[in-house]
Amino acid sequence: MSVTTTTTVLRAEGLSRVYGSGAGEVRALEDVSVEVGAGELVVVVGPSGSGKSTLLHLLGGLDRPTTGTVHLGADPAAQGPGAVERELGGLGEDELHAVRRTEIGFVFQSFGLIPVLSAAENVEVPLRLARVDAAERAARVAEALEAVGLEDHAEQRPYELSGGQQQRVGVARALVARPRVLLADEPTGQLDSTTAARVMALLRDLVHSRGVAAVVATHDPELVAMADRVLVVREGRLVTV
Repeated sequence: MSVTTTTTVLRAEGLSRVYGSGAGEVRALEDVSVEVGAGELVVVVGPSGSGKSTLLHLLGGLDRPTTGTVHLGADPAAQGPGAVERELGGLGEDELHAVRRTEIGFVFQSFGLIPVLSAAENVEVPLRLARVDAAERAARVAEALEAVGLEDHAEQRPYELSGGQQQRVGVARALVARPRVLLADEPTGQLDSTTAARVMALLRDLVHSRGVAAVVATHDPELVAMADRVLVVREGRLVTV
């Protein structure tokens, strides 16, 4: 299903990322430009090593481009820095950390859950880092777990959950801070096809209902049908928009 968006939340212009120099130079990404709107699910596909993960890392401020810029659009509901468009490369480290904590959610293939913490405690981690007060944390964690259908598993630890349930905890953790951007790198890579489809459908529904701008990298062609738009990356270049 296609979604019509009017607000650009994330915009990248001319992104390139070069590792090394001289004979050892590797051009992981070359002159990639893309915009993602509120409520839009963009899926990035391409062979292993094509630059999908590099693109997500640059979009999320986990890495800085060699050339090019990444812009986070102004939030009409925000006060302070979020009320104006920001270029991630122009932010200091503290400002960038703050943006990643509160405005960008990440979902990883490896789930990334802390084994000794319960599902609820794992989801709560971003709010603790953001110093949200206890009552607000409890309310948001409960809301996030309910959104992914795990409200009855709040006290279970990761080893007590299936792979699909662990990834849903990862999704809840990514969304608990109510980010404007969601980035997911092979989020269904460790799941069977049926569970993968369910997790991807959950992501799609949450993105549409919450107006999040989402970019998801995947190898799974069956998941492409759920996208609002598909980007194809080969050898570091965007070949289809």
